[in-house]
Amino acid sequence: MIYITGDKHADFYEVCCFCKKEKTNISDLIIILGDAGINYFNDPRDYKLKKELSECNITFFCVHGNHEERPEKIKTYKKRDRQTNKVQQSQKRKKLFLFLHFFIYS
Repeated sequence: MIYITGDKHADFYEVCCFCKKEKTNISDLIIILGDAGINYFNDPRDYKLKKELSECNITFFCVHGNHEERPEKIKTYKKRDRQTNKVQQSQKRKKLFLFLHFFIYS
């Protein structure tokens, strides 16, 4: 199943509750459309949020917003092919993907 939300601004409480209620699994995807807040501070607060998200039983795909650090500038993200498209994947949080900036997906 694919779910879509946006503008979480680092507040994923409702998303995690939703995942528990709906009994999602890692084959389910949730797309966060901008301002996820995952790479906002670029310090341990981001690490804590990523750890919390890794405990949610779902795979995250995020469109970064104007308040977030670009994943290309974060050493823990690497480009990966995922179903014929390029994404940035967190090396520590394998269920966290970010779409590339200015890349056209089909």
